[in-house]
Amino acid sequence: MNYVLALFLPPLSILLLGRIFLSIVVFIIWISAIIFSGGLTHPMFILLAWILIYQAGEERRARRYGNRD
Repeated sequence: MNYVLALFLPPLSILLLGRIFLSIVVFIIWISAIIFSGGLTHPMFILLAWILIYQAGEERRARRYGNRD
């Protein structure tokens, strides 16, 4: 579900991960990038949100099953 939200509103998706400061910074840059570039940089923010979602899932799995590295 969070991956779909990241397609449309990457800053909100990052906020739901619990990264408040990062979501505020991304929101400011995201809005200005949409205004000045016409949305050409939007895929960059989607990719950032997806990486953070994946990273949060990996951290959750590592805590649940222990670190087996």
